[in-house]
Amino acid sequence: MGFKALGLDVFPVSGDEEAHSAFKKLTKESDNYAIIYVEETYCKALSAEIDKYKDSPTPAIILIPGREGSLGLGQSALQSAVLRAVGRDIL
Repeated sequence: MGFKALGLDVFPVSGDEEAHSAFKKLTKESDNYAIIYVEETYCKALSAEIDKYKDSPTPAIILIPGREGSLGLGQSALQSAVLRAVGRDIL
């Protein structure tokens, strides 16, 4: 709810299937959303969909930790993006 307090649109989901449906809806409306935050817990279920946007400028898909804490996937994705952009791991 912290994101909602900041004025961001929030789409709560309760499982992989709902996450997949919400993600497809948001990416189809990519003109409306330049950044999509996804909890790391849903990364595995959405990996094929997320990979489609890996090299696209929009929407930027950002993995964030869930309530359980970080799984390290967001940091790993950031390092990979920097490596592709810069050609060297500077993190």
